[in-house]
Amino acid sequence: MLCMSFLKFEDVHFAYPPVEGDVDDDGKQIVPPAIFDHFNAALPAGFVSLVGPNGSGKSTFMLLAAGRVLPQAGSVKIFGQDTSGVSPEDREQFASYIYQNMELDTDEETAALLEYVYKNGNLRGSASGILDNKKDFLQEIQEVFEVQDLLDKKFSALSKGQLQRALVTFALLYGSKSIFMDEPFFAMEDRQKEAALKYLKEYSAATCVPVYISMHELDLTKKYADTVMLFYPNHDIDLGTVEEVLMDEALEKSYGVPVSMLKQSEELSREQIARRLNF
Repeated sequence: MLCMSFLKFEDVHFAYPPVEGDVDDDGKQIVPPAIFDHFNAALPAGFVSLVGPNGSGKSTFMLLAAGRVLPQAGSVKIFGQDTSGVSPEDREQFASYIYQNMELDTDEETAALLEYVYKNGNLRGSASGILDNKKDFLQEIQEVFEVQDLLDKKFSALSKGQLQRALVTFALLYGSKSIFMDEPFFAMEDRQKEAALKYLKEYSAATCVPVYISMHELDLTKKYADTVMLFYPNHDIDLGTVEEVLMDEALEKSYGVPVSMLKQSEELSREQIARRLNF
């Protein structure tokens, strides 16, 4: 299935507003620099991984793309629709969004929430599985994301890793035309990350639903991404295949450290997360 470009940034300018009380040594208000200025891009569908250091613009890019924030100048068009003209009620039709460290404050049981999202989203409670079209879509993703044992648990009682698996199922069950995820897997076990990424890649290919995901694990990006966006501290972006973009020289320029140190940092981060989860 051929999936065409679906997202356009046209002469986009975006900067976060000054924070009241945030002043320099001379007492002058600090004005944040623009994240994007006269930014133009035509972005592809498919399974796209966003990589780069913290503060390089990944989250802001996805917030703009999904219509969760609007540019101060220029336009962002998703499926030909200017995000400034999409109401909050309709934007989920165009794009589901999983925020970094997202939480939902509810004591509803997980099963009830999954059923509600599935029946009240675009899929209207009826869709076939991607891996097995004889299965209902809800059953398939419950198995893939290992949420069967969570169904009778209150959502507020889920662990971080369990919560992340459930949130990804929400994004899929709603049936939006595109999905954006900001670091959705950091608390999952490695095998769960692999299973999730493998399924999301297959889901995107089978449905032509673009899936954009930011994550720090470069090895997983290299293994699963169709397209990579590499963000630099000055907010420049390289776009292309893994082979075109994730070259050692480009990674060192982006992260500001030798590639060998970058790999050590990734391993250390995974060890720290594992210790935190087992605490």
